[in-house]
Amino acid sequence: MIAQVRPADFPAWLQAVRHSNPLDAPLVLDVREPHELALANLGQGDGQGFRVIAMPMGSVPARLTELDPDQPIACLCHHGVRSMQVARFLASNGFEQVVNIDGGIDAWSIDKDSSIARY
Repeated sequence: MIAQVRPADFPAWLQAVRHSNPLDAPLVLDVREPHELALANLGQGDGQGFRVIAMPMGSVPARLTELDPDQPIACLCHHGVRSMQVARFLASNGFEQVVNIDGGIDAWSIDKDSSIARY
């Protein structure tokens, strides 16, 4: 089962995974399409304690080797459905520290950062 984390609880998740893996910044894997990223995004995570990589859902299997199975990864999409599918795929391929951001970027805008556009 893939754990889910609400955007409001994301800082607590970051703290927990940094405690267990202090050398590697957690990754937010944004699996939305480029046109969606143009509407709303988290930037690069600079100064927030995580990195962001944009990797559209359909490209994840071919780009799997770009990801570190030992790195904590939080998957993100628009509402949380595609990102959950990607999180399950990662877990089935040996990634052990994977969560889904429940509600996606839409919930992030509502719960955490209203400056991020909703679409």
